[in-house]
Amino acid sequence: MNDEEWNIKNYIDNLPQDRKDALIKIRQTIKENLPEGFEEQMAYGMPSIVVPHSTYPDGYHCKPSQALPFISFASQTNYITFSHMGLYADNELMNWFKTEYDNYIPTKPDIGKSCIRFRKPEQIPYELIAELVSKMTPQQWIDLYEQSFKK
Repeated sequence: MNDEEWNIKNYIDNLPQDRKDALIKIRQTIKENLPEGFEEQMAYGMPSIVVPHSTYPDGYHCKPSQALPFISFASQTNYITFSHMGLYADNELMNWFKTEYDNYIPTKPDIGKSCIRFRKPEQIPYELIAELVSKMTPQQWIDLYEQSFKK
């Protein structure tokens, strides 16, 4: 186990059991469905999926020393958060997600710019998350990121 894996495991292991179970399942869902080329690491104090500097040397425009962020997930005080930067950058992807969400959960999704908040761990649509994370390769994310954010 490398340092990043240990840090993520340690983060998850220190959560209350219901949150721990949910984050383990989110992490597993991501790992099983994510296209090759992304890397897992702790970023901004939470488990994250990034495009590594070896693939995208420019890094994140806000802080070039950091790898390009893509997905993160965390346990917050009142909810579990799952963030997917592609949702923020791609209106078509966001519209797809919102439409599909209705097929899994009867309530309206609680979504910020790229963040989906789940107040009840039992209402996390893992199958939908699996499909979402499979939709974008590192190169597709880099291209979209450069069009949307990098000036």
